[in-house]
Formats: sequence, structure tokens, C-alpha cells
Amino acid sequence: MSSAGLPAGQEREQLRYAWRALSVVCMASVLATIGGNALNVALPKLVDQTKASAAAASWILLAFQLTTTVLTVIFGRLADMFGRRTMYLCGLGVYTLASLLAGMAPDPWLIVGMRVVQAAGMAMLLTNSAALISDAFPRHRLGEGMGVYTASFSISQLAGPTLGGLLVEHLGWRWLFWYNVPLGMACLIWGAIVLRRPAPGEDGQRLDLPGSFMILLSLGGLLLALSEVTRLGWAHPVILAGLAFFVVLLPVFIAWELRSPHPVVDIRMFRDPTFGLGTLASFLSSIARMGVVILIALFFQAVHGDTAVEASLKLLPLSIAAMIASVTSGFLQRRFSPRSLAMFGSSLSTAGLGTLLLVIGADAPALAIMAGLLVLGFGSGTFLPSNATVLLSELPSNRLGIMNAMRLMLQSVGIVVGTALSLSIITAPLPPAMHDHVFAGTLSHVSDAAVQRLVTGYRWALACLVGISALATLTCLWRGHLGEPGGDRRGHRGGGHADPAARRPVAG
Repeated sequence: MSSAGLPAGQEREQLRYAWRALSVVCMASVLATIGGNALNVALPKLVDQTKASAAAASWILLAFQLTTTVLTVIFGRLADMFGRRTMYLCGLGVYTLASLLAGMAPDPWLIVGMRVVQAAGMAMLLTNSAALISDAFPRHRLGEGMGVYTASFSISQLAGPTLGGLLVEHLGWRWLFWYNVPLGMACLIWGAIVLRRPAPGEDGQRLDLPGSFMILLSLGGLLLALSEVTRLGWAHPVILAGLAFFVVLLPVFIAWELRSPHPVVDIRMFRDPTFGLGTLASFLSSIARMGVVILIALFFQAVHGDTAVEASLKLLPLSIAAMIASVTSGFLQRRFSPRSLAMFGSSLSTAGLGTLLLVIGADAPALAIMAGLLVLGFGSGTFLPSNATVLLSELPSNRLGIMNAMRLMLQSVGIVVGTALSLSIITAPLPPAMHDHVFAGTLSHVSDAAVQRLVTGYRWALACLVGISALATLTCLWRGHLGEPGGDRRGHRGGGHADPAARRPVAG
């Protein structure tokens, strides 16, 4: 018998399928997320070559982010109803077709439209990726799969900027989208071959149309307001309207979902300490982690006078450390509880942010800042897969889609909140006329006094992010106290279950 309580041959077969499924998920995840990283660097050239307006340029990025976030929960629910395999392959097909059409677009606003379609495909992929891994792996090996899956995003962060620069410089902006087509087709064929057809979903499931509509309006309004607040200011009518939609519709949405027989978001799940505190820790960690990436990239340009490429190279320690820690953490879960690893990773992230707070300054050595990023990378790389393992390993198969979608939605909201909060704080000590120089990375050429004010804003922002990250760590500690009194209540180490019957059946 294997350590999972299955016959050795059966476990070997299950693991063979699990690693093949993981290869599909990682290939598609790299494909879909590398494009966003490539486009971030190549956007100025794309704007120049397409003669896009400032508004169109902004929406090429913003439309994708907003659409992905607001559709994640809806597609998570649909995946539980109609099958993750079907939804995943549809997502690959939609993303690939939209990439082809975006590269053929004759007008920048048509690119924006195709980015919305791309984002719909991306939402189908992201919603189902971790759920497919959770369904495929034996529970005591789930951490390994989650670690490799999380590392695939670090690969995208490393390769995306270089790929974007090469494509736009040597082949033109259209290849920022067209390179997805052959890769997407290969992923689609491999996924159709590998992924098993799932067991039928529960009878009687329905899509909550009023709830879906309300989450689109309320969450879309919040994300639009937070994404545009740095450019438009808090008093702008668009910002106020977006916040108003969110504030008014959120309590209505919660009340509706609590009464709905088929809620799109199961509010009652947040009463469970493992899920509620785990998603809160993930949300807080996203605010702190993503806020600092943008802050430090801007710091190297606005204060040290680096180019965008030089700044991106100095951020590499974070991505490299996160990739190494993600893979390693999965294997460490054989020996240590994923709850303990998540708490350790969050603590390490807080230490990394604290290091950045201590060393930040106009004359701060780049190596000292990179050391702080290295610690932050190891912390976030350890936290993310371990926390995901804790959240998803306890769920029944027919709820994995929606619960993973809720986790991803809160992560995405955390990214937007962290970005808006950080950029608002660092520019607070500066007069409004100087804000454009900060975002253009040219402040060091304007005024030494302005640079010192910006550094003050950075210290405020980093202190805020340290506090948020510390709250995430305390949340992990609280969850561990509630879930593992006197040790792991399940009587195992490394995430394995003493009772093999507790393992949910693998779909298909």
C-alpha cells in the first residue's frame, strides 16, 4: 500500500496522470500570463506604431485586468456546472482566437475589444487551473503540484519583458499577439489528449443570473475606480461613480446570495476558518506583494534615473527567488504542514518588506534593495502554493471551481487595491504637477527636493505595506491556532491524511 492508502500501482497511475495534467496547466498558464508581462514593456512601442491615443493605450491594459477579475467567479461557477475540462479547453480556444484577431486589428480600439475577449479566455483558464491540479493529485502530493504551478508564473515574469521587447523591436506590434497562436494550438491539442472527462456535476445546479449581474457591476465599479484613481484623482466623477456602485450594490449582493438556492458566490463558505482566514491572508498578501513590485520599479527609474530595462533587471531577484521557493515549498510539504509553511512564507515576506523600509532612500544602494526583494521573493514563493494547498485540499471536487475562483478574485482585487494604494501614498507629499514626472521615471532630472519628498512618500507606503503583510501573517497564525490545536488535528505531517477514504475521488 502507498502512503495515501491506495494500492501502489493505482497511485503510480494517478501520479502519471497528475503530472501530465500539470504539464497542460503550466503550459497554458505560461502562455496566457507571459503576454501581459510582454505587453507591459512593449506598450510604448505598440502605442507609437498604432498611433493609439492615451485613453486607448490605458484601456489596452485596463480592459484585460478588469474583465479577467469580474468574470473569474462566474466562470468558476460554470465550470462546476459543466465540467472543468470543457471550460479549460474553451478558454484556450477563446484566448488563441482573440490573439489572432488582435494582431489583425486595424484600429487601437479594436485591440481593446480583442483584449476583452482574451481576458474572458484567461478567466476560464485561471479559474480551472488550480482546480484541475487539485482534482488530479493525491492529497499528500498536492503541494508539489501547486509549487510547480505557482513557479510557472515566475517564469512568465522572467521571460515576458524580454520577449515583449524582442518582438516589438524586430517583428512589430502584431507579433505581441500572433506568437500566442501556434503555442495556443499546441496547448489546446495537448490538453484535449491529456485531460480526462469529468464526472457529471450535481443535478439541479443553476447559474445565479441576478447575482452574476450584480457582481459584474459592483466589482467592476470598484476596480475601475481603483485602477483610474491615480490618473484621474479621487474627486473625479468616474471614480466617485465606480465607488458608489460598489458601496450600494455590495450589501444588496450579499443579501441576495444568502437567500439564493444556487449562489454564484457562496458567502457561507467564509464562515469556515480555513477558507475564510486563508482567503483573507491571500488578499492581504496580494496587496503588499504587488504594491511593492510597482513601487520599486518606479523607484529605480524616478529616483536612480534607470531605464525601464535596467529597472526590470534589478527586479529579477524577486522573480527568481519566488520561482525557486515555489518549487521547493511543494516538496517541503511532505515534511512540514502547508499551514506552517504558509505562515513562514508570510513572515519572510514581511521581513523582506521591512528590509526595504529600512534601506530605502535617495542614495540607497541597489544591492541593498535587491536583497530585500530577494527575501520578499522567497517569502511570497513559499506562501502562495502552501496557502493554495490549505484552501483547496479540503474541498469536494464539485466545489473546487467556484472556491478557487473566489480565491483568485480576491487576489486580483488585492493587486488592484495594492497598486492604487501604493501609488497614491508615494505621490502624496508631491505637488500634483510633479506626479507625471514620477510615473514617467524622470523625477530625478527635475528636482533634488522633489526626489526627497518622493522618498518620504516611499517610506510611508512601505510602512503601510509592512503593516498589511504583518496582518496577513497574523491571519495565518490565527488560522493555524483554530485549525491545528495541539498540532495538526488530522494526525499527519506534510498534508497527508491518515484516513485514505477522506480523499475525494478524482474526476473521470
